[in-house]
Amino acid sequence: MGDEIVLFDDDGDEYDAKLLLLSKKQAQVEVGELLRHEAESRLKIHLILAISRGERMDFAMQKATELGVNRITPVFSDRCVVKLDEKKSAGRLTHWRRIVINACEQSGRCRIPAIDKPQAYGTALSQGQGATAILLDHRSQLTLQQIDPPETSLSLLIGPEGGLTGKERQLAVDKGFVGVRLGPRILRTETAPLATLAAVQTLWGDFSD
Repeated sequence: MGDEIVLFDDDGDEYDAKLLLLSKKQAQVEVGELLRHEAESRLKIHLILAISRGERMDFAMQKATELGVNRITPVFSDRCVVKLDEKKSAGRLTHWRRIVINACEQSGRCRIPAIDKPQAYGTALSQGQGATAILLDHRSQLTLQQIDPPETSLSLLIGPEGGLTGKERQLAVDKGFVGVRLGPRILRTETAPLATLAAVQTLWGDFSD
């Protein structure tokens, strides 16, 4: 005991601390001085992500956290290969929250993204209204540079391994999402959110600070 550690809360504060007691069920620490306060990013990003198989979804969650996403909503779309009942959804949600907390620790991030419980596709799209909303679609003729920049918030919709159906894409458009392509290639479901997040952070977010 007596090891020096660093603690962070969900308000962006990081503290020096000393470990006093550690067991399987509890830990006691002595909190010291404030080391730093992490400023809010100028762009709040809501990632709406179709649920993919195990490690692919974990990878996307982890890297999206490192790239500064503020909220992640896992969704069931028509071509999702993963089926979850209520019990499995709760277990998966707990697992994903662990993933993003670990990603915050590893990347030095002091703000933990919100992770919504898995939900229906149409329900999630309705929550994205009011912000600039992007649907990643390789069929689109628009690029990120050709759309109006978001003011303070952005919703980003990424489909499953087999892509969104035509009906799902039309529903997204009806809800205010604008289709954009990201280069000439079709990206895998775990690659697409990372590439898009890096691009929007470079254009409009904290990568340009």
